[in-house]
Amino acid sequence: MKRFIYLVVTLTIVAVSVFSGLRASDVRAKTPTIMEFDSMAGVPRPYTGATNAIRNIPGGGLPWVINAATGELKQSGDLEVKVTGLVIDPNDPAAIAAGRAGTNPSANFMAIVSCQTVSAGAATVVNVSTGLFPATIGLATAGGGNAKIEAHLDLPSPCIAPIIFVTSPTGAWFAATGF
Repeated sequence: MKRFIYLVVTLTIVAVSVFSGLRASDVRAKTPTIMEFDSMAGVPRPYTGATNAIRNIPGGGLPWVINAATGELKQSGDLEVKVTGLVIDPNDPAAIAAGRAGTNPSANFMAIVSCQTVSAGAATVVNVSTGLFPATIGLATAGGGNAKIEAHLDLPSPCIAPIIFVTSPTGAWFAATGF
């Protein structure tokens, strides 16, 4: 009897697998892409702090630069971001004076997807953040400022004109798409 039940369960699993034809990874892979990018801009001096926040997201306290960035955002909310050499601007006088020029002092980054959307018939901005993800600390020349994240976010619908930010753990942006 146990053999019969085992055989029925096994055949059911095989039949469902064969006839469904799709795995969860296949469904995610076929989800439409909202945006792909292969560059980001570091936060320049006029955007540091809260004075010139973009979509309610303040800039980091010092200017930042970035060597490379890639990523994509799917309509499903799946987000991938990879940054290389995201560090405090090595040429900024305040960073030089503070001894932080060319370094990433943050062991963790966060990503924020900012969308224009509609709520109760009015235009609004919705910012959705990931959890923290590890970043290499130290000088860019020694591998500092490198990080990668793969996360799923619950995006608003519609998500119009998205901007992806890489931020500090407290949400001040260091790099953004749109460059």
